[in-house]
Amino acid sequence: MKTITNTIPDEVVLPFGESEEEFARELRLAAAIHWYDRGLISQGKGAEIAGLSRAEFIDELGKANVSAIQTTVEELRTEWEPQPDARR
Repeated sequence: MKTITNTIPDEVVLPFGESEEEFARELRLAAAIHWYDRGLISQGKGAEIAGLSRAEFIDELGKANVSAIQTTVEELRTEWEPQPDARR
């Protein structure tokens, strides 16, 4: 596992609880949600980064108003369009 160190000024009040560990967990979750929303990672990878199960990550996506489904309407249309018969 990789370790990444972030430096935050001492005078900054951490927005998530009082512990640095809790802030680090929330930061990982926020990054995972952001990257998932941009289509850069999968749900499984997002869950792994956030330290959650996939089901828990999907719940967190919902809380953040991020769709758990990344398929666009246009992609669905393409999949459902009749395909030319290759036998002809």
